[in-house]
Amino acid sequence: MVPHLTTALNGPLLDIETRMLENEAAIERWLRTQWLEHTPPFYASVDLRNAGFKLAPVDTNLFPGGFNNLNPAFLPLCVQAAMSAVEKICPEARNLLLIPENHTRNQFYLQNVAQLASILRHTGLNVRIGSLLPEITEPTTLELDNGSKLLLEPVKRLGNGHRIGLEGFDPCAVLLNNDLSGGVPEILQNLHEQFLLPPLHAGWHVRRKSTHFAAYDDVVNSFASQFGLDPWLLNPYFGVCGKINFQERTGEECLAANVDSLLKRIRNKYQEYGIDSEPFVIVKADAGTYGMGVMTVRDASEVTGLNRKQRNKMSVVKEGLQVSEVIIQEGVPTFETVDEGTAEPVVYMIDRYVVGGFYRVNTARGIDENLNAPGMHFKPLAFETGCSLPDCTQAPDAPPNRFYAYGVVARLALLAASLELERAAPADSLAA
Repeated sequence: MVPHLTTALNGPLLDIETRMLENEAAIERWLRTQWLEHTPPFYASVDLRNAGFKLAPVDTNLFPGGFNNLNPAFLPLCVQAAMSAVEKICPEARNLLLIPENHTRNQFYLQNVAQLASILRHTGLNVRIGSLLPEITEPTTLELDNGSKLLLEPVKRLGNGHRIGLEGFDPCAVLLNNDLSGGVPEILQNLHEQFLLPPLHAGWHVRRKSTHFAAYDDVVNSFASQFGLDPWLLNPYFGVCGKINFQERTGEECLAANVDSLLKRIRNKYQEYGIDSEPFVIVKADAGTYGMGVMTVRDASEVTGLNRKQRNKMSVVKEGLQVSEVIIQEGVPTFETVDEGTAEPVVYMIDRYVVGGFYRVNTARGIDENLNAPGMHFKPLAFETGCSLPDCTQAPDAPPNRFYAYGVVARLALLAASLELERAAPADSLAA
């Protein structure tokens, strides 16, 4: 099943997809040369928006959950890509420690952990799961709703204290599926003899969405100039307001000015392309995930004088962290629907390879709203085809070709993430 595109595919996006089909070999060659110079993150997921006139990433996650939502048919792709990633880092690796989030009651997340561990085991690794929860003091088995089980074991320091592992288990590498929103736990600090994947500086305690999209600007500008495209068609404009306190109502002028400036830039582009829609922006925490601290804004006046409920919503994100920095991002409407629910594609990658994805579907949200929101209407829809094999005999918007376009843009975001991590890496960083 492929979501229905509720607007006719024409104009600029049709041109983009056509050019991608015509230049497939050149695009793949360009991407391949980029990976000769840059190391991709171990894994990532990218949220995309297809507006019918524009296709752009709106978020990139370097600690992706949701592997349980991928099409089971693409498991071999996942395993092959994971083999490539592991061989680069630790060619003779036997043991790998997987450290998840502390969501022991979130069944969907735990199924993701189980699926990720399964993928890694298929590469020939001995995989065990280490918990950072203080209450996990001995091996603990969790029963999952799908009938499987998950064994969590307490993480401990090993030997001289420069490595971590489990009782009787000394891993070559440690894979984090924990985004470190609350900071780096002491047990993960000062490790000098192991690879941490992704590196600690990929965590939300230091990472900023604005830094990622600044890197994406560089990537997409280079790509677009190579293939004669307007980079805006693949790139959301953004601004940053770095000193804001929603509870105390400080920084509202900075926020309103950024919103106004961004809306003007978007209106100019809409006029250039004859797009008859009202532009909007998304204001969200510059650090963090899980769709927290997000609001849709159509006029600068909407961000001044917020009521208490709105201020409370915007002021705190995951782990109870206070929001002091926000990114103001061009809103890209999604015109894809499934069963009358608004849908957006989420593309998953391991190493530099696209391994599948799914549609995030939410019947309670509109085309201009954040779909990564809790509620009974949320449901994933696994991609029915891969994102690497277009079919030039079909129309540009035929499923294989639409998925190929998704894969290209997602890989541009992945390349941006690699630049972002390179630029942020501490001088003594061990991780690749």
